Amino acid sequence: MQSTYCLIPSGYCLGEQSRMNFSYETYQRYLEPGFIPFDSLQLAEETEKIVCRGDRRKYTKFTCTRMYGGIVTGYTCGCCLRCIFCWVHQCRDFPEKYGRFYSPEEVFRQLSRVGRKSQVLQLRVSGAEPTIGKARLLGLLDKVEDLPFRLFILETNGILLGADPDYAKQFACFKKVHTRISIKAGTPKAFTKKTGALSESFELPFKGIVNLIRAGASFHVAAMSAHSRIVDGQERQSLVDRLASIDPSLVDNLEEEVVSPYHNTLERLRHAGLKLEWD
Repeated sequence: MQSTYCLIPSGYCLGEQSRMNFSYETYQRYLEPGFIPFDSLQLAEETEKIVCRGDRRKYTKFTCTRMYGGIVTGYTCGCCLRCIFCWVHQCRDFPEKYGRFYSPEEVFRQLSRVGRKSQVLQLRVSGAEPTIGKARLLGLLDKVEDLPFRLFILETNGILLGADPDYAKQFACFKKVHTRISIKAGTPKAFTKKTGALSESFELPFKGIVNLIRAGASFHVAAMSAHSRIVDGQERQSLVDRLASIDPSLVDNLEEEVVSPYHNTLERLRHAGLKLEWD
């Protein structure tokens, strides 16, 4: 049966009654053998109820990392996928237990503070899924645009960008924003196995890519495709062909990722009943 997608409208503020109707008992955690696939957009909606309040969004920390040659990163809580190879802190699976709420102004102050201290002019929002809470993210991007930071990188799974073409159009309005869309699988069946989401959601990140192209936004594509135990040759080729059908340059600039043995990754693989070998 095809699922019905429901996306929270831009600027919509979830009320206390909606929060009271939410049940943590049914909220999706780790994937385990025999899991029931879920609607990724419904999970995004449920997660927004946890990680957003008014104009505020939950973050766990702000720090400078060596990625991209040095970048200040804000790490968000909560996601709409449950990738078995995910490295993110447990705030992905238990967003109610971690982090604190920050307004866009407070997030920008934290990023700026770390940036000045580290003498770094690049900013990033990553971890979990930063596009949950549309109004809060756009509010942050608006503050970055007019100040002396040369680049803002947004790392996303692309689900909400595929469901909401306006989101991509909004990104294109910010000249310092560059989006990194991470593709999780090369086929609908593999997508469900690795992320837990219904196969219908497989197309959403690709639609997000199309939406970014049409909007003229700056972006590139990454894929968890460099680990043969996660993506075999046939699936990788399916992924490459799918990207090439949109635009061959996407393949030329594809950032291929490998699974790393972080503690949280190993824990999620264990819950899923998988064990990988590393060289």
